[in-house]
Amino acid sequence: MHSGLQQAFLQAWTGRSALAWALRPIAFFYGVLIALRRGLYHQQWLAIQRLPVPVVVVGNVLAGGAGKTPTVIGVVAHLQAQDWQVGIVSRGYGRQGEAVQAVHADASPTEVGDEPLLLQRRTGVPVYVGRQRAAAARALLQDHPHTQIIVCDDGMQHYALYRDVEICVFDSRGAGNGWLLPAGPLREPWPPRALKAAGQSHDNLLVLNTGPNAVPGFTATRQLADHTVGASGDVQPLTALNAPDTHPVCAVAGIAQPEVFFAMLRAQGVLLAHTIALPDHYDFDSWSRNTHEVYTLICTEKDAAKLWQHAPEARAVPLVQTAPPDFYAALDRCLQPHRPAPVSSPHGHPTS
Repeated sequence: MHSGLQQAFLQAWTGRSALAWALRPIAFFYGVLIALRRGLYHQQWLAIQRLPVPVVVVGNVLAGGAGKTPTVIGVVAHLQAQDWQVGIVSRGYGRQGEAVQAVHADASPTEVGDEPLLLQRRTGVPVYVGRQRAAAARALLQDHPHTQIIVCDDGMQHYALYRDVEICVFDSRGAGNGWLLPAGPLREPWPPRALKAAGQSHDNLLVLNTGPNAVPGFTATRQLADHTVGASGDVQPLTALNAPDTHPVCAVAGIAQPEVFFAMLRAQGVLLAHTIALPDHYDFDSWSRNTHEVYTLICTEKDAAKLWQHAPEARAVPLVQTAPPDFYAALDRCLQPHRPAPVSSPHGHPTS
């Protein structure tokens, strides 16, 4: 979606404006399609595949980003700390092709998608992409048979994959005006109706807010790291951007809400001479390095792999998101029934 049009919709969805009302008839038909599709899965006329390991789906019901990628990173880190062997599957939005593919740290974002590449680099766990998440997960399990749990990046509406736990992420928009697309920001009605055939229930649904004024649930804190990362992996203090005799800073963001990134940079004391807001998942293929060579370029981690192909001197600023301990305690309770049994020694005693 063009950045200007995207911002117009985001503004309209904050309330029940004239534009939102004008789009209500389309939203009605969208709601009918949602109900029909859910009905097909409910009657199991459309197949739902269950994996031999538990599945945690991290997604949202909002159009645009809400913070699910940092949430996936945090969830994976927590599960690893709890001694789970974790794998990640994702559709790989924006990549070329739809076949199942493993994501490696040196992969091109064009081939695997920008978010899966970021997830692999940040977590180090096996990451597989595919339009059909169940097929991607089965490929991951075949190649990494010790995997004990799958975290699905996005996919709350991908009912073809049975899930044992769902984590729905909201940002400061909350549920917006409460209407479905395109009259509002919702991909499905909220509060949701559980589709039990796909593993949904109100007992295994956790809500994590990544901003204030959202919906009832847990709330994470978010801030930018105190350093930047270069294409070679080198780290520099964020304060170096304001050092004397340095180029003025230009911040670039190809995410759902670029202004949030810019505001967080300013809150960290970074002096921004120029900002460039681009559409979400922007590919940077038309990026002109010479046009911006007078600046020190900084970007989000998600944009970095693509921007570095055209401007290797650019620096990325990581996002640090911290969920509260009670959120992870609730996740552990949901997963307790799925905990693998301890491996016993030949003498019948559990091994540590």
